[in-house]
Amino acid sequence: MDRPHRISQRSLRSRLWYSFVRRTVYLGGVLAYRARHFGRQNVPKSGPVLVVSNHQSHFDPPLVGAGCPRRLNYLARETLFHVPLLGRLIGTLDAIPIDREGLGLAGLRESLRRLKHGEMLLIFPEGTRSHDGRIAPFQAGFTALAARSGAAILPAAIEGAYAAWPRWRKLPRPGTILIRFGQPLGPEEIAGRPERELVAVVEQRVRECHAMLCRHPAFARPR
Repeated sequence: MDRPHRISQRSLRSRLWYSFVRRTVYLGGVLAYRARHFGRQNVPKSGPVLVVSNHQSHFDPPLVGAGCPRRLNYLARETLFHVPLLGRLIGTLDAIPIDREGLGLAGLRESLRRLKHGEMLLIFPEGTRSHDGRIAPFQAGFTALAARSGAAILPAAIEGAYAAWPRWRKLPRPGTILIRFGQPLGPEEIAGRPERELVAVVEQRVRECHAMLCRHPAFARPR
């Protein structure tokens, strides 16, 4: 399923709608989960950016995006576009459909195209939501998007989302969720670097962001 979108022709209505949804999610996150975002000054103000984050729950995409000062592009399973209401919502936000049963080449091409247009794209290299809240090893492949588009890679981490909505629960529960954006790797740090080495560096930076969140007083364990 390929739903190309002309980035340069996004209407004012589309931009206002995204802003409204982002602010609504931000407010909802603060009220319901005391959501806080750290390191927003690390988000590049312009140019293509690949945001790389750990993946704990369904809360991750909207809450990471809610705290990002720039518009984010999201990847979504093609089947989600057929879910009533949800499919319509992610369609209005220009989510990129990915066919997980096939190669997903159309989604990858669209992802690369948007990066080349100077936009931001959020991905979760673990490939799926965490089974226990911990970060699983990153899968290779995402670095090619950054290398081919000249994008910076922005590490990010989320904590508390697994406790609030683990994959085995149908409905979420109360909690606290924090998000941190780390120091980006510029295109000059990415170019020519072996893939395995670059994946390891990005994963380490995401783990460092996550460790900082885990040390926050909101998650301090009682003695």
